[in-house]
Amino acid sequence: MAGDGAAQVVLRLDSITKRFGKLVANDAVSLSLREGEVIALLGENGAGKTTLLNILFGQYTADEGNVEVFGQALPPGNPRAALDAGVGMVHQHFTLADNMTVLENVILGTQPLLSPRLDRGAARTKLEKLAQDFGLQVHPDAKVGSLTVGERQRVEILKALYRDARILILDEPTAVLTPQETEDLFATLRKAIKLGLSVVFISHKLHEVMAISDRVLILRHGRLVAERPIAEVDKETLASLMVGADVSAPKVAPGRPGDVLMRLDAVTTPARGNAPGLADVSLALHAGQIVGLAGVSGNGQGALADLIGGLIAPAEGRMELDSARLDTWSPRAAVQSGIARIPEDRHKTGTIAEFDLTENAILETYAQPPYSRSGLMNWGRAEAFTREIIETYDVRCPGPGTRIRLLSGGNMQKLILGRVLEAGPRIILANQPVRGLDIGAVNYVHGQLLAARDRGAAVLLISEDLDEIMALSDVIHVISEGRLSPGFARGSVTPAELGVWMAGQGFEKEAAHAS
Repeated sequence: MAGDGAAQVVLRLDSITKRFGKLVANDAVSLSLREGEVIALLGENGAGKTTLLNILFGQYTADEGNVEVFGQALPPGNPRAALDAGVGMVHQHFTLADNMTVLENVILGTQPLLSPRLDRGAARTKLEKLAQDFGLQVHPDAKVGSLTVGERQRVEILKALYRDARILILDEPTAVLTPQETEDLFATLRKAIKLGLSVVFISHKLHEVMAISDRVLILRHGRLVAERPIAEVDKETLASLMVGADVSAPKVAPGRPGDVLMRLDAVTTPARGNAPGLADVSLALHAGQIVGLAGVSGNGQGALADLIGGLIAPAEGRMELDSARLDTWSPRAAVQSGIARIPEDRHKTGTIAEFDLTENAILETYAQPPYSRSGLMNWGRAEAFTREIIETYDVRCPGPGTRIRLLSGGNMQKLILGRVLEAGPRIILANQPVRGLDIGAVNYVHGQLLAARDRGAAVLLISEDLDEIMALSDVIHVISEGRLSPGFARGSVTPAELGVWMAGQGFEKEAAHAS
């Protein structure tokens, strides 16, 4: 990491201001990044981080201020100029073509793939040298669809390095990685930093910020409110700086499990494309208990969530609700049975973009009292309910009539959480419930899930964040390729031990022992 204050400044943002109507998203923000340095950019939802990055990449034009890369002014509103200047970005959600090879993905966009001027041999040589230099080993001819999540992230980083990026922006880079893959990523970054790469690191995982960063910059309500060397802060200080007040995680007492509300017995579901189905899964959801489901994204979590939400039914095995077998199952039946869903994809399955907040707040209950009687809608009651959610869950918006597509992802998530938790459900399917939320909102949501558990709800918490799983869960299962591990009591396993199961090795050892 950089320790030389005289190192070259490679990126400078000077007094960046951006307004959207009356909203000031960035208010005279200035920052700099030096060669071989890692800075962490932190802030609450709506603090202005995404807007600032969009200005850097030319997707927005600043109302005031300018951007310099390697001492040269960056033309505003020109994404290609940022790439040409040596700025690369690895997004939280990968932008790779599964049906193409690693090499084809890496060179895609640099030249037409069928161009007679494209020298694939030279491209392969350059890719292999980058992989060797930075410790990012992956086979150039492998189809991306066959790669693990960690390998796909290597490809995303190689894409940026292939384009000669000297400044790398990492947006939530560990969100879908196992602990071992996160360690590998950080080892790669440290090697690249020694070779002169500079990094802007964005993450809600404060222990990772502490592990990889040289400096941390805090945005709050669009303003840069703090800048600290990482050696002078701890996680608690960072959380307080982000929120502007002391922040503490909710205290987690052991749950008091009651009756089994839902049971799966040797359930199998078919695969869907590249996504595996469930493979002989048995699971019990008890009243008053949080069951945590850990796993790398795309290993059957979607099938389990769809099953509980009524979108699919078992192909084999038995599914019970209150000890009664479910022979017919649908989303309507799930809602009427008191099952509430926090869906993984808030854009695709959690909200309707062109609906306003009120319409989205009652999406699953609009046909029921008090919102509907004899086919007539009570919009006044629906709007009052929405205002309660906005106030209670700090949904930052102009009001209940706002189109939900105009909200940030974090504020969309808060509306969905309010919609779910305020309904007093018996079973809560919490699929990535705090994805994209700041530390204050995360603590609030965790507190609400614990309160629902203590009121007697059964909670299935699906998360790729092991810290979240280990903090909240009374019982932890790991899912890998549709297989479910045994249940582990809180505190009985380490993150590394869970990572072994997430990588599939635990299942292999279990099978070998059984034989």
